[in-house]
Amino acid sequence: MSGADAVAGSATKPTQAAGDATAEAAPASAAETEAVRLLDRAVGALGGARREGQTRMVQAVERALSGKGHALIQAGTGTGKSLGYLVPAVAHAAREGQRVVVSTATLALQRQVFTKDIPLVLDALEPELGERPRAALFKGRSNYLCKHKLAGGYGEPDEDMLPIVAGPTSDLGREVARLHEWADETETGDRDDLVPGVSHRAWAQVSVSGRECLESKCPALKECFSQRVRDQAADAHVVVTNHAVLGVQAASHDMLGEHHALIVDEAHELVGRITGAATHELTVARVDRASSATRRVGVTTEDLDRAARALDAALGDARPARLRQGLGEELAAAVELVRGAARAALSAVQKATKDTPESKTPGDTASATAKMASAALQEIHDVCEELAGEHGRYVIWLAPPDGDYESERAERIVAAPLDVAGLIRERLIDERSSVFTSATLALGGNFDAMARHLGIDDPETLDAGSPFDYGKQGILYVAKHLERPGAGGISAEALDELAALIEAAGGRTLGLFSSHRAGQAAAEAMRERLDVPVLYQLDDQLPTLVEQFKADPRACLFGSTSLWQGIDVPGPTASLVVIDRIPFPRPDEPISQARTEAIAQRGGNGFMAVSATHAALLMAQGAGRLIRAHDDRGVVAVLDSRLATARYGGFLARSMPELWPTTDRATVLSALRRLDESARAAGR
Repeated sequence: MSGADAVAGSATKPTQAAGDATAEAAPASAAETEAVRLLDRAVGALGGARREGQTRMVQAVERALSGKGHALIQAGTGTGKSLGYLVPAVAHAAREGQRVVVSTATLALQRQVFTKDIPLVLDALEPELGERPRAALFKGRSNYLCKHKLAGGYGEPDEDMLPIVAGPTSDLGREVARLHEWADETETGDRDDLVPGVSHRAWAQVSVSGRECLESKCPALKECFSQRVRDQAADAHVVVTNHAVLGVQAASHDMLGEHHALIVDEAHELVGRITGAATHELTVARVDRASSATRRVGVTTEDLDRAARALDAALGDARPARLRQGLGEELAAAVELVRGAARAALSAVQKATKDTPESKTPGDTASATAKMASAALQEIHDVCEELAGEHGRYVIWLAPPDGDYESERAERIVAAPLDVAGLIRERLIDERSSVFTSATLALGGNFDAMARHLGIDDPETLDAGSPFDYGKQGILYVAKHLERPGAGGISAEALDELAALIEAAGGRTLGLFSSHRAGQAAAEAMRERLDVPVLYQLDDQLPTLVEQFKADPRACLFGSTSLWQGIDVPGPTASLVVIDRIPFPRPDEPISQARTEAIAQRGGNGFMAVSATHAALLMAQGAGRLIRAHDDRGVVAVLDSRLATARYGGFLARSMPELWPTTDRATVLSALRRLDESARAAGR
């Protein structure tokens, strides 16, 4: 039976495909044996059965936790990854009395782990451990309502800041009024518990950042939602946080306190999150806002205003570009003026606050106003320090207005670290155990690239495999006959291929595009050509679109960025996953460009280490949207012939699930038609 026949035919029994660790497996230690026994207890409580890959994962996690080692574990869809790390984490924390931090990629996944997975593990293990280990949630302060700000403790904003609207006279006003009502009802103050949610502009009226928070000096400390969470986390065995917090931990200051071990789920996203947290920008508007906040404290801002105008003049009509040789004379002088003025203003704010009689009362409006001004000034001073720092440590570029990539005028000076492996090594995992896990860590068939990006030397590695038989459940089709994609967006030939594939599949398509431009063009073209609903990522909120996609088996969902990861649609709804082109970073993207050049200067292959690795990660994630359950069948179609013809194509293909490969168009169209017929016969 060919791979295509297996995909389109009846279900076959899934097989286990687990890779090997880097070394020959040694006999299990007593701690590993106990961890596996506890796993069986937890799985049994859920009515499940032992999975070989999950068992091996538990043993690897236990080894890392017990020996202060570092482990990279690839665990495919269906492995039971969450239990694979939570069972040994909970058991180890309870047994040793040490804190273990678990980090997830998103707030949504963090919530799932804390509210669903951990309670199940605690319920199952409590009788075995003789106690119920304590678990706590940890998020940044801006995720919680600030009672002090809600009560007017931060004063009235200036005219150039968003107003706090008391009555429902606008959309913003209605949202803020609703937040005030919710504040009297909520027991958590957690933004995630507000359903439906509100806009970022509205939430900003009732929350503060970590730098703006008065902390121990706040008069509302005893009823502070954020502080309550922190107190619980300080006393917990297992703390569940997210990569944004790890970003602050790595790039700025300690938020999590003493902990023995770190477990990072969806670890393939960590480098990007750390890079984002350590990336800062300077704009004239930001300096003006800091100046406005400073005046509210009663401090004059002539020097800061003069520096802002100098920065504006230095930017002038500059176009977006990477600054390879530093800032240049005029821009460097302007940044130095801003730095000096921000430092002087910060000192004046601190002195004025200390000398003001009403500031003697902890938590009064003057203190809160000064805290906000100090935070704004400190951020400006810090980014100026980075911009003026040693050339080569940071990638610096002039960027257009945020989100306006078509603009020819630079509005922001941005500084990002050239490398974050050192930050991860020194600030996150130094002298503590660590486990990094994801469905996509072994890129090109090994863990070398991910270990290098994470700054880990000689980790234990394990491919725990997947319970799915990808070779019999799915086809990887490369449209080898298409011309190499050009820079002008998706080609007419690729659109013809896309239409034929969707028509054969009867809709049922998840379209993953490398840019919104290509995705929108494809959506418009398919709406004109085909009699199937075509949803596009920007049409509505993503959760709403996913539900519409699931509800109509003939529907197609197209998009970029967010759709490549985290979309979980099992069943025939997504029988076809289409990738329009290999998602290399843009050639002019400053960080990728600089990292590529730095590796090449050291004698390495910059393209493979940066661009190909980036593309491999997204290709693996995108292809992973196809097989989400044992009875799933379908096709991943790549409309980029380079996957079959280029020298790096093999590296990319080895990073993806081991689907049955083909370039035969007729075979794939026939398989899709049979899948559609089968789904229709089953009423799906």
